[in-house]
Amino acid sequence: MNEPQRPLAAHRFQLGLLADELLRLRQALPARDRLIVGFTHALRAVLAASLSYYGALGLGLGQGFWAAITAISVSQSSYAEVRNSSRDQFVGAIMGGLIGMGAAMLGHDHYLAYVLAVIAGMMLCSAFNLGAAGRISGTTTTIIMLVPHTGAFWQFALFRLGEVTLGAAAALLVTLVFDMLERRLFAGRASS
Repeated sequence: MNEPQRPLAAHRFQLGLLADELLRLRQALPARDRLIVGFTHALRAVLAASLSYYGALGLGLGQGFWAAITAISVSQSSYAEVRNSSRDQFVGAIMGGLIGMGAAMLGHDHYLAYVLAVIAGMMLCSAFNLGAAGRISGTTTTIIMLVPHTGAFWQFALFRLGEVTLGAAAALLVTLVFDMLERRLFAGRASS
């Protein structure tokens, strides 16, 4: 009789092989090309961070740095990757914000309430197959419960969600513009 397959272990192994191959391919690039790729990625991230930071300040969200942090954290090299990362960021922020807000109101300043809230958010995201959102949920819960702030928890959570949304939207916009420019600039070179 065949031993039952362990799909999680098999997927992790295949993902590890793929990650190793991507690393090998990146390291095989000449140093000049790696610098260009790094510069382009950094330029996308800093443009998205700047756009979201000043957008948040313009909307009266006093801590625009959260929007800039989000923009940098979701910046990737393709629109599809940014879209997926932004979705995870948004879902994780909503889950972490709601759970963190509830735990803060019910558990007040008890550290155990914080620990249980982080665990609950990460487990919930995992149950819905949103593993990357789980990390964001834990981070958002940490921000809601451990970062000093003034005002109501619901207001603090709502502002963080707004800033996350601005950061993700800015990263999506900048990546879309960069992708269109790349297609336009390099379309002729591909056919040569």
